[in-house]
Amino acid sequence: MSGEGTDEPGWDVSPEDEIAPVVESTGRQIRLWREAAGMRVVDFGRAIGYGEDQVRKVERGARIPRADFLERADEVLNAGGHLKACKEDMEKARYPKKVRELKMLEERAVELLMYGNHNIHGLLQTPDYARALLGTWRPAYSPDELERMVAARVARKSVFERSPAPELSFVQEEVTLRRPVGGTMVLRQQLEHMLEVAQLPYVELQVMPTARANHPGTGGRIQVLKFGDGTAVGRTDDEFSGRPVSDPRQLRILELRYGIIRAQALTPGESLAFIEQVLGET
Repeated sequence: MSGEGTDEPGWDVSPEDEIAPVVESTGRQIRLWREAAGMRVVDFGRAIGYGEDQVRKVERGARIPRADFLERADEVLNAGGHLKACKEDMEKARYPKKVRELKMLEERAVELLMYGNHNIHGLLQTPDYARALLGTWRPAYSPDELERMVAARVARKSVFERSPAPELSFVQEEVTLRRPVGGTMVLRQQLEHMLEVAQLPYVELQVMPTARANHPGTGGRIQVLKFGDGTAVGRTDDEFSGRPVSDPRQLRILELRYGIIRAQALTPGESLAFIEQVLGET
């Protein structure tokens, strides 16, 4: 139970967010079903285990309802699955806007090219590693904000479950494998997870040794997502103001850099052996 009168952080929605109308529509549906059932807010809240204030916020679209809220509401109001059907949209609504946008792009992509020079890429991170990494950011997230960000990062991993699966290429700088984010055990579990992911037939994971002095990745991260219609979008830290680009001329620059990085990195086989070596040293 969520506890009556408990105001849980991390589930509020800004009126300026483009997802706000969807949240408002869901809240309006809940109110209409409640009124049709002849239930007062206080009685409805008690029946589903939520405080009256939280129910009012949900009904006016100021708060994103949790999955358990929707499930209990559907049962109590005999909504026949109509409210349960909102769970997927409300789960997406919980994630920050920029994460939602990135996840949508990743879900469309048929090929993803990703170079990381500072941290292990988000799609490769375990929840514990992501939590420890996000916990280093300043200003610091509140505990609830932190869990919201971790949940959003984990949700992006659905890209690995698609069928047909996209082609994924990762190149990680050696330093990202050695930085003990979260401590030794968290790092070990992270490295073990990477070894597992690298076994997937549509994943190619490579390591760029620190000893490679001259390669075009020194300016920062590179990411290129290619779509089935032949279009693409890319981003890098040191150019185009760090913003996503889709102009063919700009994409050519990113693909050129990534191609050189990929060629200069260890082969996938050598990279797996290297990660196992680092794991043994950790």
